[in-house]
Amino acid sequence: MAKATKKQALGRGLSALLKDPKSDISTAKDKGADKVIGNIAEIELSSIEVNPFQPRTFFNEEALKELSASIKELGIIQPITVRKLGFNSYQLVSGERRFRASKLAGLSQIPAYIRIANDQEMLEMALVENIQRQDLDAIEVALSYQRLIEECNLTQDQMSDRVGKKRSTVTNYLRLLKLDPIVQTGIRDGILSMGHGRALINIEDDEVQLEFYELILKDGLSVRQVEELVKNYKEGILPSKNRPDKVAVPEYISKATKTLSEHFGNKVDIKIAKNGKGKLVINFHSEADLERIKNLIQ
Repeated sequence: MAKATKKQALGRGLSALLKDPKSDISTAKDKGADKVIGNIAEIELSSIEVNPFQPRTFFNEEALKELSASIKELGIIQPITVRKLGFNSYQLVSGERRFRASKLAGLSQIPAYIRIANDQEMLEMALVENIQRQDLDAIEVALSYQRLIEECNLTQDQMSDRVGKKRSTVTNYLRLLKLDPIVQTGIRDGILSMGHGRALINIEDDEVQLEFYELILKDGLSVRQVEELVKNYKEGILPSKNRPDKVAVPEYISKATKTLSEHFGNKVDIKIAKNGKGKLVINFHSEADLERIKNLIQ
């Protein structure tokens, strides 16, 4: 308890120091910089601007609301990280979900680690920290790796050290960017797995790649099935001659599909694999239609 009180008091002291124009710190060499850099301070949300280098491009609104509710109840468990731009002016390095959720929760301040960095360092810190801490989709990770190479002038070996990943792992992510944009979108939307994408990379012809993509969606092909399909294609067997046999649809699935479609008033698709596992997809036509379906489920 004593430690927590001391830490909170330190945060308040730093906050007061940061709001004193006479003691403003702009570089790591300034007097008192060691008291600020790397420490936690309570900073006004209105003094923080979002990070233009943020690799995450999508924030789930429902997840933000849940995080906001948690913050209202428990507060910020993990501080965000910011860099100091000027007097009482900061920019996010990492923690945009917490930043957004805190705003949503109606907070005026947020605990933050403070750093001083130039734009080059800022970009590298943001990309590395987000890759390590956030649940980015495979394409976002690949794009972040690409930016580290191109904009931070890092080799794949250097980047491997920065992000703590094997070079082969980094290479596998980067290769995903060679996929047709439609296939990349499928991975970003969670329709395809990274494993599907890695298998499809071996198809250089975009048209054939998209044909395989359609087969995956239509027949619910596993990664192993796609790898086999690609292998056979490479050996000269056309996809149309090598399509895996469709799984026979049991009667209980057909009945369930009809019943659920009638219940929700929308088309419902149920896909089942040979091992008996399946996936239920409920189609909707608008945001209002989705809300209607959610209410029916609840």
